Amino acid sequence: MVHEGNLAYHGEDPGAVQYGNFINYYSFHNSSQRIQGLHASMFPELAANEDIICLDIGCNTGELTKGVYDYLKNNIYPKSSIRILAVDIDPILIQRAKDNITISDITFINSNIMKYDDLDIIGQYLKSYNRQTFDIVFCFSVTMWLHLNSGDEDFLTFLKSIKDYTNTLIIEPQPWKCYRNAQRRMKKSGCNFPLYETLKIRSNVELVIEDTLIKNGLIKTYESPPSNWNRKIQSFHSVLK
Repeated sequence: MVHEGNLAYHGEDPGAVQYGNFINYYSFHNSSQRIQGLHASMFPELAANEDIICLDIGCNTGELTKGVYDYLKNNIYPKSSIRILAVDIDPILIQRAKDNITISDITFINSNIMKYDDLDIIGQYLKSYNRQTFDIVFCFSVTMWLHLNSGDEDFLTFLKSIKDYTNTLIIEPQPWKCYRNAQRRMKKSGCNFPLYETLKIRSNVELVIEDTLIKNGLIKTYESPPSNWNRKIQSFHSVLK
């Protein structure tokens, strides 16, 4: 095991993790491949020189966070200051991110987006910039882990609440086959996801995510072609923007 508690991987398989906190994730899903899936039309039009405040949910060790920062700075908002709050449930991964990525405009914190107290920490970050919402929230391949560990109802509540703290959402949902693969790896290592059998949102999970976001104040603005691992990156904007 990497470390104690539910954040550890199970057995001898570092891919058998309850929360998706893989210790060497970017060695098999290179961050540059996701950057290639981004497109200028995903992002909101903001005033020149305006500070851009972002949230990256499930940042792991931060390689993709840095890639997103560079992409925004070099391609989308060259005249703006880009600030990113990057959060992950695993304190060891956050420490690695802090050790390896020292861009002052990226802040890494250990946080569980599904916990009320941790949402308060995120709120304090916004308050430090005199903001009530983020300009952009990134959610790359995180939806499955939130769903598996929270259940249908809390997962839907999370999706419905996104509009309350961002104007733009960039999301890469995982299809149901990813759930099956994750459960298979856990079972092979002698464990399982406690809520897996209770989930009613299954084969249509990607459609449910999209429909929930649209019904709760967001409009879909772009969808990338499938990646090498057959996932799409989507963008949603607030209807008020």
